[in-house]
Amino acid sequence: MKDLVILAHPIAGSLNHQLMQTTLKSLQNLNHQIEVRDLYRLNFNPVLSLADMKGQRIGEVAEDVKREQEYIVWAEQIIFIYPIWWTGMPALLKGYIDRVFSYGFAYQYDQGKQKGLLTGKQTIIINTHGKSHAEYKSSGMDKALSLTSDVGVFTYCGLKINKHFFFDKADKVEEGTINFWKQQICQAIEIKIPKN
Repeated sequence: MKDLVILAHPIAGSLNHQLMQTTLKSLQNLNHQIEVRDLYRLNFNPVLSLADMKGQRIGEVAEDVKREQEYIVWAEQIIFIYPIWWTGMPALLKGYIDRVFSYGFAYQYDQGKQKGLLTGKQTIIINTHGKSHAEYKSSGMDKALSLTSDVGVFTYCGLKINKHFFFDKADKVEEGTINFWKQQICQAIEIKIPKN
């Protein structure tokens, strides 16, 4: 399988980086082909410009966007690893989606109906956040997080979500819990999901 790992966390050695290393080892153990796009190390430009918007309308994208789209086309599975900040994805990743998941590439409208164009590709999403699951559930934020990312972005573009992890209280987590999360990631990667 061809796996694209997209990381959006600025601190080397962070929990998100640890979870990425676990992900990579698990994929390597399965002899998968792997590409990593560490958006902070790449210094990816997240700003959707007027030129970007004009280009998207006529199917032309900037070279940096084209490169990222080529990785997405290549991938059979995309694994997103990022923290939840202010109840959403980091601005860098949001900007990546704004620019790379463009109209005509990731989605389009056909006779007034939205159609995802990334069908046949699977995804795993790995999120960390500081709040507890109980806090998010009490405010309804747990459902909002799933709606805005899973429905609003990933399945909207046709991706099949195999697993979405929300690892909570990540700012004060114990080593045993981290190891349990790593086991969960490895198990999710090893499950063979048939393509439909």
